[in-house]
Amino acid sequence: MKIVDIAWTILSPVAKVKFKIALRDESKTESLLVKVTTDEGIVGYGEASPFEPVTGDCIGDIEVFLEGIKPILIGEDPLAIERIHRKMDRHIVGKSAGKAAIDFALYDILGKKAGLPVYKLLGGNSNQVKSDMTIGIDTPDEMAKLAKKYVDEGFKILKIKIGINQEDDLEAIAKIREAVGDGISLRLDANQGYDKKQAVNVMKKMEKYHVDEIEQPLPYWDFTGLKFVKDHISQELMMDESVHGPKDAIRAVKEEATDIINIKLMKAGGLFPALQINAVAEAAGLKCMIGCMSETRVGIAAGAALAAAKKNIEYADLDSYRMVEELPGIKGGFTQEGGIITLSEAPGLGLEIDF
Repeated sequence: MKIVDIAWTILSPVAKVKFKIALRDESKTESLLVKVTTDEGIVGYGEASPFEPVTGDCIGDIEVFLEGIKPILIGEDPLAIERIHRKMDRHIVGKSAGKAAIDFALYDILGKKAGLPVYKLLGGNSNQVKSDMTIGIDTPDEMAKLAKKYVDEGFKILKIKIGINQEDDLEAIAKIREAVGDGISLRLDANQGYDKKQAVNVMKKMEKYHVDEIEQPLPYWDFTGLKFVKDHISQELMMDESVHGPKDAIRAVKEEATDIINIKLMKAGGLFPALQINAVAEAAGLKCMIGCMSETRVGIAAGAALAAAKKNIEYADLDSYRMVEELPGIKGGFTQEGGIITLSEAPGLGLEIDF
């Protein structure tokens, strides 16, 4: 089998909710849908959803990457996934979201060729994933109102964005806990918004609200500070922006700087390197989460496949597609009821796409 074409188009779904984080306001969503066609007529789909503060590039950068990599990959065997990753990495450093889109399409093709869903190809631990639902930064009252709405929809885990104002953060969590009761799991994500003393101070005050963990409270480069926070709080600490690839995961393990690693496929460059990150974490006794940027159903299908496949990936934050109006011509991959995502048994990623 050989790759005969790579095509792409921009997706611009309409946001359903305001979404602000410590890094910036994220109400506008844009990504690239990528289609890889083979000489056997098997087609694979992927998605690139870059986020400049984390991946260092934008949609335009990814289009340039795809234009450059297309002639290099035409004629390659799409089932030779490691070989293609090595070619992409030699072609250019970074552009992880673009590499992820190609990677998803390759696994989609592999699954269709094998007649198996991707989650079974990757390990097949389960066909279900328990995802949280994320609440962006707003007034404490509005955040509590949204939290109650999500719980009423069946979510048992909420991820709450914090990191701009400590007092507002504490008030928001107090009101959310009051609104949802004690049976709902709360995760916090500061998106690098604190320094180490602020993080420890806030998390000690959060103890009475029974928060499970804090994600990336400090700047991505501050492994020493993150270890300090981890060692001085009762909750678990999760790294996100600090870990892009397996080498970052090795550093996190060596420096004992985290309890959990959040693997995002747009940071990692796809499923292939994400598997390596999880392997490093599992060997070191660390659990993982699969997170997302602003992917539509396409990227979420890939993330859910990995989360379901591996027992060591105990956590999932795969909610971005629910924050936008779903696009016509893209369906399948999975179903969701409350926080439970059930993977399709169709071959590949199980998506039905009109492109």
